[in-house]
Order: sequence, then C-alpha cells, then structure tokens
Amino acid sequence: MKEIKKMLWVGLLCLLNNTLPAQQNWKLNINKDGITVFTSTPENSPFKAVKTIGNVQTSMSRIAMVLMDVSNTEDWVYGAKNPKLLKQFSPTDLIYYAEAALPWPMSNRDFIIRITMTQDPTTKIVTMTTENLPNYIPVKNGIVRIQRSYGLWKLTPVSPGVVKVEYTLQVDPGGFLPAWLVNLFASTGPYQSLKALRNEVKLAKYQQAKLTGIID
Repeated sequence: MKEIKKMLWVGLLCLLNNTLPAQQNWKLNINKDGITVFTSTPENSPFKAVKTIGNVQTSMSRIAMVLMDVSNTEDWVYGAKNPKLLKQFSPTDLIYYAEAALPWPMSNRDFIIRITMTQDPTTKIVTMTTENLPNYIPVKNGIVRIQRSYGLWKLTPVSPGVVKVEYTLQVDPGGFLPAWLVNLFASTGPYQSLKALRNEVKLAKYQQAKLTGIID
C-alpha cells in the first residue's frame, strides 16, 4: 500500500501541464506544519485535483535550482524512481524521464515530461509548467506509460529568504488503478514532498546555487 501511495504522488508531482481545468469547491484535507492540501473533483475526470500551499525558507534562485535538478528528484519527491535527464534545451527548459514501482501484480508506471520555468521580471514570481510527452521514447515492456496529466507550479517571494510554494495538479495514472484508490491517497504525497523540499533546499550543494534566468 505504501508503494501505491508513492506511485500516485510521483505521477501527481511530475506530470504537470498548464492546461489544468479551473477547479471549484476545494476541500481542505491537510493543514499541518504550515502546509495546506486541498482536493477537488473536476467535471471531466473521476480523479481528484490537488492544490498544495506552503512556505519554504530559501531564495528564489535556490528553490528554482532544486526543482530543475531533475536527476536528484528521488531525494525529495515522494516515491520518485530512476529519474533521467533526456534533453537540456537551457537551464530552465528540459525533458526528463522517471518511473515509480508498484507492488505485484500491478505494473510500474513511467512518464516523460518537458519542464519549462519562467519568471516575471516585475513581480519575480516563478511559474513552472510541464508538457506530458508520452511518445517521446518507446514504451517499455511491462511498464504503463502515463498519458494524461495537468498542473502548475507557482513560486512567490514573500520576504527575503521565504518563498511561497503553490502547485495544483491532477493525473490519470492509467491502467487498472481505480479512481477511488487514487483519490484515497491524493493528499499524502504533496504534503510529504513539500516537507522534504524544505530540507532539500538546505543542502550544501544548493547554498550558492544560481539558475540562469531566475533572480532573487
């Protein structure tokens, strides 16, 4: 059951796209450690959308570097497995692959996404969107390729050294996982990953991190 929770969050966190339908009637599921997690059921899908909000003590450039450092996502993303950078267009634009394991007899899931990060020069708000690219590389035998996902990251400077993180996401994991099971654990991964992100940005390798195109 723990592996199911992890897989669901990997899909939710990583498979993002800026075409997420407008959500209404958000329901508060978690309010703990300064992190709030809301869920809502869209009209066009049985799978719940998730919105997570929380502050992180860090700089804009440092948290941006962590998010774009896809090879290390398994260190903090709940349940991430085998992330691989496939193509780098620029420091803020790349394509990568990752997967998540499920317990037998369920098949593992995998995904390919293009991440694009931009910053408003006036407000300094950073937006990270991704494009799901299920056909970018051939499907692997025995692994279910996730086809549908939607979402958006928003990073807002609150004060010097504090960034408000907000992400809204929804994913259809495909295969034969029922919606009720996916929805049951929809809030767990976002909460755990944001907690882990707070620790990840404190690592020594990110203390002097500067991402081209992102300013504090």
